[in-house]
Amino acid sequence: MDIITEKEFDSALESSMLTGDMEKLLKSEKRKKFTSNHNPDLMERLRMRAKRAKLKSRHGQTAELYDQFYRDHKLLLKLFVILGVMPLAREAGRVTFSWKSYQMYYALVFYILTTLVVLRVGSERVQLLYTTNEFDEYIYAIIFILFLLPHFWIPYVGWGVANQVAKYKSMWGTFQVRYYRVTGTTLLFPTLKVAIVILFIGCVLLSILFLFSLSHLLDDFLLWHTTAYFHIITMINMNAALFYINSKGTKIASKSLSACFKKDMKIECNYIVIKQYRFLWLNLSEILQALGNAYARTYCTYCLFMSINITIGAYGALSEILEFGFSYKVLGLVVLTIYCASLLFIICDCAQSATSVMAEGVQSTLLSLNLLQLDIQTQKEIDHFISAIELNPPVVNLRGYALINRELLTATISTIAIYLIVLLQFKLSIVAQKSLEDSLQAAYN
Repeated sequence: MDIITEKEFDSALESSMLTGDMEKLLKSEKRKKFTSNHNPDLMERLRMRAKRAKLKSRHGQTAELYDQFYRDHKLLLKLFVILGVMPLAREAGRVTFSWKSYQMYYALVFYILTTLVVLRVGSERVQLLYTTNEFDEYIYAIIFILFLLPHFWIPYVGWGVANQVAKYKSMWGTFQVRYYRVTGTTLLFPTLKVAIVILFIGCVLLSILFLFSLSHLLDDFLLWHTTAYFHIITMINMNAALFYINSKGTKIASKSLSACFKKDMKIECNYIVIKQYRFLWLNLSEILQALGNAYARTYCTYCLFMSINITIGAYGALSEILEFGFSYKVLGLVVLTIYCASLLFIICDCAQSATSVMAEGVQSTLLSLNLLQLDIQTQKEIDHFISAIELNPPVVNLRGYALINRELLTATISTIAIYLIVLLQFKLSIVAQKSLEDSLQAAYN
């Protein structure tokens, strides 16, 4: 939900002044002793700014016109609707969610049908736990049961947060209208659409390749079993892809905002312009915080799921190598471990990449201004802007449960390493005891 309301943003833009007639505008500018009175270029900027001030981000058609971010990545959102994970709709420039929508009815039917398949395959996986005596088969049975679990938390991490995700997506439309009002340029995402197409195709192909390779590497993983896992693996891939796109969009927006701010400061450095950019930057910071709040359930469970699979996959592979040497079954565990680790790295690295540039360009411009040449009001506004950046640090916070950044990745790796050391110590003692028993039996014989 927007913290910065339309009324507050209009106040920051001095809309009452900008929408007035030019005569009053000139008088107000003279009283402020700005140089814009004598500069035709600056006067033209003021006229265009007054014209843009009439745009309202709450108007659906206006938001639809300037919401380039949604148009670029809607293909990704459509796939989530097809998979029944995030049943969102688009209405009058806003992303919406309703429990009584056609998308929700479709998601419910799709979920029931896939649940029947998942339960059938899951029962066979559970039965294998009770019948197998082989360590590697037992590990694989556990992993394949774990990979069925994401299906059952779709109502919790998908439907349960759809309303918050819809608000987060709608915030982008609001921001892009405000961005145009302040900067006079439309916010563009040059490489985003191509990246979406590549990710869309790549996620589906990666799911097929991953499941197909496992069905050939494992004897008890039948080809028809992949029908229960396909939508789950695709959903896992798409969550990583969506986080990448959201982070990349934020990164592009922050760089564009910084570039426009630097350009405007060279042309017109006064407290009104700085105040406008301060509110615009706070709006973008708010979007970044909303990303973590909206997807808190999704990515908390996502990171835990990946950590557990990395631990089990790495332990199974190392145990097999220690006891029996390298084999094709070990290769399957290695593929699984690398796959999960790569997805976890993408999440953490994208968040770090987006937050690291959020305030860098704006701060650099603010600190480069010569305060001795500016009036007191402008100096105070610069102090307010710097304070706002310090009090609103750009972070992806999952509602206080975790901060998504590279530190989370290193902390997860450290925890996994500790568990592996403890588990492998038990494994080595079992292998040593088994070798001793075999030696004693051979000696007696």
